Amino acid sequence: MGSRLYVPHTYSAALALMLVSMLCWGSWANTQKIDERWRFELFYWDYIWGLLVCALLFGLIFGNKNPASADSFFHNLGSASPRSILEAFFGGVVFNLGNLLLVAAISVAGMAVAFPIGAGLALVMGAVINYTISPKGNPVLLFCGIALICIAIILDALAYRGLSRGAKASTKGVALSLACGVAVGLFYPFVAKAITGPNHLGPYTVYFVFALGAVVSNFPMNYGLMRRPVNGNPLRMKDYFNGKMSLHAWGILGGSIWGVGTIANFVASYVPMIGPATSFSLGEGNTMISAIWGIFVWKEFHGAGNRVKGLLATMFLFFVLGLTSIALAPLIH
Repeated sequence: MGSRLYVPHTYSAALALMLVSMLCWGSWANTQKIDERWRFELFYWDYIWGLLVCALLFGLIFGNKNPASADSFFHNLGSASPRSILEAFFGGVVFNLGNLLLVAAISVAGMAVAFPIGAGLALVMGAVINYTISPKGNPVLLFCGIALICIAIILDALAYRGLSRGAKASTKGVALSLACGVAVGLFYPFVAKAITGPNHLGPYTVYFVFALGAVVSNFPMNYGLMRRPVNGNPLRMKDYFNGKMSLHAWGILGGSIWGVGTIANFVASYVPMIGPATSFSLGEGNTMISAIWGIFVWKEFHGAGNRVKGLLATMFLFFVLGLTSIALAPLIH
């Protein structure tokens, strides 16, 4: 097996990859916080380049251990069916739309509205569709775990609301959050379809084609947001090129962190006993990771009252219970 592309062959190794994906998906947004004067539309250009660089590096290193092998990176790309390639590419387009809507929703309505609505809807939609495509794992444990994580996300929203009692969710913010949830919930099923069936893509090639879809679609999507922003004044491309190198570096790092988490998630979903529904659902525990960053690093809850602290403690309990249930789903039939 040493000459083939790297795919884990034990449950513990696959679980480690899913936990890495959860950690990375919940951590990349920290790079956007380094300088909040740098608008998210400008940050997002570098973020997308980080995704593509990550896809190339992982494909060439871990997906091409033996270039002569039939499942190596370039052989797999050349032999894959047009259906698989189009599904992976369109998955990247849908993801990019959802992610842009997410950061736009955060800029309008804040984390307390955007993340619970977007992440909660995406988790439920993605898990149900992925399980329909590839029904693997104990469905009772899987969907009980998803329900527990949804409760945890709601508790997270209530805790944020407790910090800003006077804040009201705008209609635009809620609409953007709902649209984000639909798009993020739909992108992974395209990936799940692309890694199944005759002449399918492998986990490394599917991420490369997926990243290409995100990059290509970013030109009309993000440029459109720059010219007609949901919040703030219109931007021009020269605003992007006027940014300091350090700002561009943080964006590329953010995209690379998300990319590491995504390739770890795709590789784990490729393991026969895991499947896309379990891998995606466990990765969506990233809300807990982002809450940990917010509480302990960014001190977002500094000075919070006992009610908010109680909500946070209960949130973490539900997250742990939900993630444990999802992690056990492939083991108990």
